[in-house]
Amino acid sequence: MTSPPPDSAAGFTDERLPRTPRAVALVLHGGAEFAEDPVDGRSLSWHRGRRLLRDIARPLDRAGVGIALLRYRVKGWNAGPGVPPPVVDARWALDELEERHGLPVVIVGHSMGGRTAAAVADHPAVRGVVTLAPWLPPGEPVAPLTDKILRAAHGRLDRITSAPATRAYVERAARVCDAEFTDMGDAGHYLLRRMRAWNQFAVDAVRDVIDRD
Repeated sequence: MTSPPPDSAAGFTDERLPRTPRAVALVLHGGAEFAEDPVDGRSLSWHRGRRLLRDIARPLDRAGVGIALLRYRVKGWNAGPGVPPPVVDARWALDELEERHGLPVVIVGHSMGGRTAAAVADHPAVRGVVTLAPWLPPGEPVAPLTDKILRAAHGRLDRITSAPATRAYVERAARVCDAEFTDMGDAGHYLLRRMRAWNQFAVDAVRDVIDRD
């Protein structure tokens, strides 16, 4: 496990690899629509990402899949004239993983991390994207997912991001990639209600992506 990076830099705060990995899962945590505060050790979104990583690391290890958690520089998506900061950070992380390991990557993104994952899916190292309660607003581009794999799950009780919007995004993405939507039933946004089901979905979806030809 690596140490948390300085607040001014993106970095991996957790990384676990089996002895002979065949792929890596990159976990992208959530955030806010607008926030320029640095992601520090008090960030609940980052802590949720760490909890997710810890819950799914062991079964993925048995499948020969390593896992790493990226911590963004700042908490917000902060859309503007340039590239959103989480997208910049995620591309940096994918470049790092490709240079270090040269293995296919499956991105596992929660909330804003799901939007970030979809935006960087065109990176050559990415095999596919797994999103949990993602933030995918109407009109979000699907082109980065071309010829990739998308597995998206959303609960009907989510009041932070929209399950119907995720379903609509998956329907559009199916025109350019292998895309599937999973209804998580009476689950909310923060992966607490039906936690085991969320974890199992993530593990199964990562395995599905890696095992596809």
